[in-house]
Amino acid sequence: MTEENETPEVAPVDQPWNEQTFSLAEFPEKLAIVKLGPGAEIPRWAESSSFFSVTATATDTSLICAGRSVPSKTPSIQPLKAFRIIGEVDPSAIGVLAALLVPLAEAGVPAYTFSTFETDWILVRVVDAEKVAEEWRRRGHSVTAAVPAKTPRTKAEPRKKGSTR
Repeated sequence: MTEENETPEVAPVDQPWNEQTFSLAEFPEKLAIVKLGPGAEIPRWAESSSFFSVTATATDTSLICAGRSVPSKTPSIQPLKAFRIIGEVDPSAIGVLAALLVPLAEAGVPAYTFSTFETDWILVRVVDAEKVAEEWRRRGHSVTAAVPAKTPRTKAEPRKKGSTR
C-alpha cells in the first residue's frame, strides 16, 4: 500500500543488482522479533502494535511487533528499526535484497528481512539505524521517515444524553 506523499517505485528488472537504487522509508516504532513455540497462540500483547507480523513453521512461531509490548522474560531480538522499500517491488526483480544487504554486511551491520506481498522490509538494531541510512545514501539509495497512513475520516457519532465521552 502506498502511503500519501510517496511516489510508488518498482524495482528495476533490467539493471544489475549492484546498480539498483531504492527509496526507503524508516518506520518510527521500535520493534522486536519474538520467539514463540511451534503452534503457539498469538498473545494479545503482540497485537497492540501498528506493525505486526506472524511467521509460523513446524518448528517455531515468530512475531514482529512493538518492542514495548514484549514481556521481559520472552525471548526476543530488540530494539529494532524497520525500513521498507517504498512502492511495490516487481516479483521478477533480481537482487533487490542484495542491493540493500551487501552494503550492510560490508559495514558489519546485522540485518533481518521479511517480505510482504508488495515490498521488502529490513530490520536493524536501533543503535545501527543511523549508520545504515548513511551507508545506503552513500550507495545512491534515499532514506526518509515513513509518513503515517491516513485513515479516512468518518462522521462523528452524536453524543447520547448524559454521555461523558
